[in-house]
This record gives sequence, C-alpha cells and structure tokens, in this order.
Amino acid sequence: DVDLVILAAPPGFRPLHLRAAIEADKHVFMEKPVAVDPVGVRSVIESSEMAEKKGLAIVAGTQRRHDPGYIEIIRRIHDGAIGEVLGGHCSWCQEGLWSKPRQEGWTDMEWQLRNWLYFDWLSGDHIVEQHVHNIDVINWIMGGPPRQAFGTGGRQVRTDPLYGNIYDHFAIEYEYPNGARIISLCRQQEGTSTRIGEFVIGTKGTSDPSRMIEGANAFKYEHKGEPVNPYVQEHADLIKSIRDGKPLNEGRRVAESTLTAIMGRMSAYTGRTVSWKWAMNASKLDLTPPHYDLNRELPVNPIPMPGQTELV
Repeated sequence: DVDLVILAAPPGFRPLHLRAAIEADKHVFMEKPVAVDPVGVRSVIESSEMAEKKGLAIVAGTQRRHDPGYIEIIRRIHDGAIGEVLGGHCSWCQEGLWSKPRQEGWTDMEWQLRNWLYFDWLSGDHIVEQHVHNIDVINWIMGGPPRQAFGTGGRQVRTDPLYGNIYDHFAIEYEYPNGARIISLCRQQEGTSTRIGEFVIGTKGTSDPSRMIEGANAFKYEHKGEPVNPYVQEHADLIKSIRDGKPLNEGRRVAESTLTAIMGRMSAYTGRTVSWKWAMNASKLDLTPPHYDLNRELPVNPIPMPGQTELV
C-alpha cells in the first residue's frame, strides 16, 4: 500500500534502491547525490526513464531548485539579465564533520557504513556528497553540464585512517560548452573559514543567484508573504505533482549534476582532464564493493594519488 518512498541511505546505495522502487511502481524522493560513479549515474538515468514511462514521480534533494529566490534570479539570468555567462565560481568550504572511531567488534563493513562519509564507494567523496548542491546550481544556470573538468585536490588535514580514503579539499575548473569557466572549490578542514554559495559573471552584469543581480539589470529578491522553506517545499511540490497527475521527474538532471561532481573528483584523483562525453558514455568506473556481507573482510580502497591512480 506504499505510494511514496524516501531514499536517504548513503549515496552508494542510491542506484540500487531507485531501481527497486521504480520497478515496484513507487513514487520517489531521493537525496542527493544519486550515485558515486559513472556506472551508477547511468543506472539512475535508466531508472528515471522507466519512471517517466510508468508515470512515477522522482524528486531529488537539490532543494535550491525549489527555493523562490533561486528560481526568480535564475529565471532572470536565463532571460538575459546579465548577458552571456562567461565565468564564475561555486564553493562549499567548511570545517570538519562527524566521525565515529572504530569500536571493538565492528567488522570492516559495519565500520565503513557507520562512517560512510569517508569512503569513496559510499559517499563519492565530499565534492560529490555535499558540493553537488552548488554544482547543480551552476548547471542550472548554464543550461546543462560542462564539457570537461580539470582539477586538483588532496588529503592534507584528515590523514588518520579514521577518515577512510577520501580527500579533504578540491579545486576544479569546469569548462562549459560556450567556453565559460567555473571554478569549483570545496574543503572540509577544522579551523577554516566557511564559504558556501555561487557567483556568475556575464557580459552585462554579475549575480549571486540566491539573492541578487548587479549591473545593467540590477535586481534584489525580496520574498513577500510567509517564508518558504525549500527543504519542505521540495516535498510539497512532489506530493502536489502526484495528486495533480503531473508527476515531476528530476532524475536525469540530478544525475547529470552528480556526474559533474564525479568528473571533478576523477580529475583530481588522477591528475587528468575528464570530458563529459567520456565520463557519461565510456567510463567503466564502478565502486560497488565485492560483497555486502557484514562478516567478511572489506579492505579500504587505496587513497588516490594523481599520476598513479588510473582513469577508468
């Protein structure tokens, strides 16, 4: 009798859970990101196409897409308020997050599941797990994903094995089809300043898409009436679309934003330029573990080393 399921387990399980939900004819709310590798992204897109044919709704946890301020500002950008977008930046830089020291009796799998943030196969690394929010806004502004990514990153502060095999900082340059360059910055390091947001530069002005446009068509968003909580609104929009018989399907676009973040990670891990065409159509990277048995050994994947880690 279930109509709607919420997928909020670690992202490494998202493609599998989405496929099961859609095959069972259920509407879905799924948290971001929706995969941790290109194989998973392609699976999510296939499931989204299946949902479209079945008339099932899929809404993702990219709540900025349901925020009235972002919606109005980006509508104006698309209408030409800042001209052609030539560049900009996005960032999610913050202090560290929680961790759970390994307890006696925890198997490899239990320890990794309880600390899922710090393992590539579970979280996709923080550029994918967290920074995807800002990357999604940039893709929204640009009308689609970039054509390539070139980046760097490392593991400078979180070097203890407690933190699995992920990095603690990334810097990626994304190049979009019109030649625009967006610099993407993210880090999770204790004692550092926080900076979260997006900024774009056009031929006629600039914009912080959460609140304002500056330049020839200056505009500042001011909400009238009761404040809208986008974390609530995304669920309200999902349920309304189902009741109205016009189910929303955000599967492909969140999959594309997820792959954009994965491209940045892959470039930083390997030291190589990664193209959208190759990542979407040719990459065979699949981080699925060899088993899900709580009682068997599951070694941690090696820490990536640029110039040594292969681009797969």
